[in-house]
Amino acid sequence: MEQFLEFAINHWMLVSILAVLLAALAWDSGHKAGPKVSVHEATRLINQQNALVLDVREKKEFKVGHLVDSVNIPQTQIANRLSELEKDKSRPIIVVCKAGQTAGMASKMLKDNGFESVYRLSGGIMEWTNSNLPLVTK
Repeated sequence: MEQFLEFAINHWMLVSILAVLLAALAWDSGHKAGPKVSVHEATRLINQQNALVLDVREKKEFKVGHLVDSVNIPQTQIANRLSELEKDKSRPIIVVCKAGQTAGMASKMLKDNGFESVYRLSGGIMEWTNSNLPLVTK
């Protein structure tokens, strides 16, 4: 740790440039994946604009609890199953994962394949449950 601090002090310009590049990379990745929406915005999109909810968790997690009428395509299978979503290309799509972290990769893939309105649920299914919103558990 002392060596790192010494390096950072002696090469503060390099460390600053690295920090700026990492921040730009994080911003760019988040920007390409589409905007995050809160549970309230997601509810509005579902109710008013007939948004499709795409749950990218594994099937086992999906069965424990998911949003009503959501479609389950695990993150690892999205590339192979994009054709299943073709009919919904013009609808808003809300990508849901467990905590809101892995939805970005799926969202970016959808956007790269021509899906127009792709959103990520901020906080994922955990935020949904923390807000005491209903889940289907059957």
